[in-house]
Amino acid sequence: MTIIKLAITDDHKMVLKGIDSMLKNTFEIEVVGTYENGEETIKNIEKDKPDVLLLDINLPDINGIDLCKQLLKKHTDLKIIALTNFDDISFTKRMLKNGAHGYLLKNTDKLEILEALKMVLSGELYIQKDIQKKLLNQTTKKINDNGLQPNLTRREQDVLIAISEELTTQQISEKLFISVKTVETHRMNIMSKLGAKNSVGIIKIAIEKELL
Repeated sequence: MTIIKLAITDDHKMVLKGIDSMLKNTFEIEVVGTYENGEETIKNIEKDKPDVLLLDINLPDINGIDLCKQLLKKHTDLKIIALTNFDDISFTKRMLKNGAHGYLLKNTDKLEILEALKMVLSGELYIQKDIQKKLLNQTTKKINDNGLQPNLTRREQDVLIAISEELTTQQISEKLFISVKTVETHRMNIMSKLGAKNSVGIIKIAIEKELL
């Protein structure tokens, strides 16, 4: 079994020790580095070569949002998951816009961290359920307030929301009472309109364009 090499950046030593301790007996994960600020992260990440970095947003020398962009520009294979106390979706959107692959709150548990790690390493996006709900509530409010979203039809917007809920094509088909082929057609139309290449791209661009 492949071991996931994990690094953690957080300016609170207790948080670093707590996460390290929580994951210590998880045989699928090896914590290869813990960093207390952006400078330490930049300096050591080349040496430690983690597969995934859990990154706090509130750091003493640089905010995690800017650090995320900086790291991914140099380390293109690195996966970054925000791990923060900030549950405001504006932070979520900014992190994802800068290339983050996931967003977790610090009230998460070991099982969810493991699930998030596996999902981002498989090329998917992971957003904690509480944050997902806030994004979806905002989307629903925008639809109710503004009618149709620019560029997307009502049905394409329905499919976009279902994609953001991580539903499969079959599940979207059953939820919206349309055929699998129709779901795929809508997905292709959404990708074309947003200029995305896959489902992860759809979500990132949709958030950036404030469609989610």
